[in-house]
Amino acid sequence: MKSVRAFAPGTVANLGPGFDVLGLAVTGVGDAVIAERGSDGEIRIRSSGHPEIPSEAERNSAGIAAARVRERAGKADVGFTLRVEKGLPLSGGQGGSAASAVAAAVAVNELLGSPFGKDELLPPCLEAETAVAGRHADNVAAALFGGVVLVRSLEPLDVVRLPFPRDLRIVLVQPRQRLRTEDARARLPRTVDLGIAVAQAAGVGALVAALAARDYDLLRRSVDDRIAEPARAPLLPGFAEAKSAALSAGALGCSISGSGPSSFAFAADEDSARRIGEAMVAAYRARGIEASARTGAIDGKGARIDGVEE
Repeated sequence: MKSVRAFAPGTVANLGPGFDVLGLAVTGVGDAVIAERGSDGEIRIRSSGHPEIPSEAERNSAGIAAARVRERAGKADVGFTLRVEKGLPLSGGQGGSAASAVAAAVAVNELLGSPFGKDELLPPCLEAETAVAGRHADNVAAALFGGVVLVRSLEPLDVVRLPFPRDLRIVLVQPRQRLRTEDARARLPRTVDLGIAVAQAAGVGALVAALAARDYDLLRRSVDDRIAEPARAPLLPGFAEAKSAALSAGALGCSISGSGPSSFAFAADEDSARRIGEAMVAAYRARGIEASARTGAIDGKGARIDGVEE
């Protein structure tokens, strides 16, 4: 093969109470990486996909993931040129750095003859995400595997794929704001009250059960983040109003997507998803903040090859 194109979907991390342990992939928008094989042993980024994303391979999540896959395959003499196509917003809370890393890993693995399955590609993707956004696997695991994932442990790395209802819809609203992951994580409390920790753990368990049983009443009661959302909401003007509007419009829960500024809501069907998105956008605009909404289902496929040039 001369080149391949790999796609990785955008993701929603945390899902309310599941800070750093729950994530899901969303159909529609994602990042793609076109990888070409070279002969000089170098990894180059021909296009990073955005002027603010480094084009140096060692500072780019796609370049780092490609290098780690190559190392694991024992092919240090094989070079690659990568072109990143960004469909996800920069610092938007939709898993952009993770999607680029995952797409690069899948593309390079294909060019090397597919020596690794997805489970074996997760550690290289996590290394890339750690280098640019901190050590958390909820975004990379969801983008790689698709569906809904639970990160049971980082040491050792243990990711569980969870059942989910196929008809559930995800509303993603992106205000015209930017929030760097490191700034959002800096606002998190260093210690948590025991009662809050117990409530948060109960929320994660209830959310997992609700998705497995398609119990939307329980889902509505489970999207309750008592740790990250209260700490980060002051950094996100308009979020409180948008959340209130979403719940009034019938959302089955609403919270910050990842570290923000995007927010997400669960919806029972396409019609309610449209109404919820419109209500959230209107709430942001009432605060003088432009915003856009999109809806999707849970992407059960995850990262995949969608183009090959022989």
